[in-house]
Amino acid sequence: MGITAFQTTDKIKAMQEQKLQDLLRHLSLHSPFYKELFARHHIDIKTIQTLEDLVNLPTTSKEDLQQRNNDFLCVDKNQIIEYASTSGTLGSPVTIALTENDLNRLTDNEYNSFKCADGSSADTYQLMLTLDRQFMAGIAYYSGLRKLGAGIIRLGPGVPSLQLETIQRLQPTAIVAVPSFILKLIQFARDAGIDLNKTSVKKAVCIGENIKNTDFSLNILGKKITEAWDIKLYSTYASTEMQTAFTECSEGKGGHLQPELVIVELLDEHNQPVAAHMPGEVTITTLGVEGMPLLRYKTGDICMYDDAPCVCGRTSLRLSPIIGRKKQMIKFKGTTLYPPALFDLLNEMEEVHDFVVEVYSNEIGMDEVLLHLVPADDSKACDNRIRAYLQARLRVSPHVAYINIEQIHKIQFTEASRKPIKFIDKRA
Repeated sequence: MGITAFQTTDKIKAMQEQKLQDLLRHLSLHSPFYKELFARHHIDIKTIQTLEDLVNLPTTSKEDLQQRNNDFLCVDKNQIIEYASTSGTLGSPVTIALTENDLNRLTDNEYNSFKCADGSSADTYQLMLTLDRQFMAGIAYYSGLRKLGAGIIRLGPGVPSLQLETIQRLQPTAIVAVPSFILKLIQFARDAGIDLNKTSVKKAVCIGENIKNTDFSLNILGKKITEAWDIKLYSTYASTEMQTAFTECSEGKGGHLQPELVIVELLDEHNQPVAAHMPGEVTITTLGVEGMPLLRYKTGDICMYDDAPCVCGRTSLRLSPIIGRKKQMIKFKGTTLYPPALFDLLNEMEEVHDFVVEVYSNEIGMDEVLLHLVPADDSKACDNRIRAYLQARLRVSPHVAYINIEQIHKIQFTEASRKPIKFIDKRA
């Protein structure tokens, strides 16, 4: 995002169009998948000159990447320095191979992101996230912070007691964490009689979960954190495949596009661009990637965008929080639901301490919703309040199964999971 995001929209567009042509040449020479795609659709890449011309190219799906992973590789194996992999939230994991240049690009991406989120060399960041298991974000945050010159505390995920002890001992100014884990940290501190507002931490870069509504107000999760802990929260949106992050500035009005690293389109059901402030599927074209570049790759995430200049001075497009994932849309008794809306609902209920949402198909192929809930207590009154609230807010009644903390942790933390699983899709 560097300086580019502050340039005029015309200059940004011209730069992206030049990089797009570089990408098309790279793909037509080195990508088995895209060579075949261009031939099958009789595409002459010389006819793709502008961003508007992108609609004349076919899109790439997650299934393409899952089924033909190796055919996306554009370099010899001896040029690959790092193998990262997706978490497999929507199906089998995908491997993304990175060259030395790709790793440098990833570093620049997170350096720009932390700068956007008011980071500086005066900060020390405590990384409360996975730094192994082929998790790209872990190495990206680490290398971006090194370039920033900030202090880094690599603590990894979980273990609230160790996180808190380290905060008190090493006095970081910022944390990078999954928001629902920050809530666990708050609860642990409360139980231990520790006042988090007296610690050194002043801000949190939030990853993996929404803390905002689509109007950029804090959602229930964001409110619960800030009501208990007076820290500044910064939203992020990223994926392993795009090797790029959209990060909020201090204005908190959406994640800023890094225009030199990725082209983003928001597409409707017919793969046509949607207007600003309308929901569309985030579709990305990576710029400057050597190992596994992607062209019009549909992420499955539904967002909105704002293309008005930001108060911070950046002119690049901003993305809203994720409304939902296309494949996770639930049609339940005539109502359309997305998991994030259900999560918000369950997070705001004092009667529910933790949850997992499960969706499955019934005998006639319709969606059914089962909520695995850890209730505040086992009383009939608590059960009645939960069911009445769900009925009032959803206008339909999902199935409810009450379980204890140990049981829900077994569901949420499988051996392969890098973050707690909150949604299980068992539909055919």
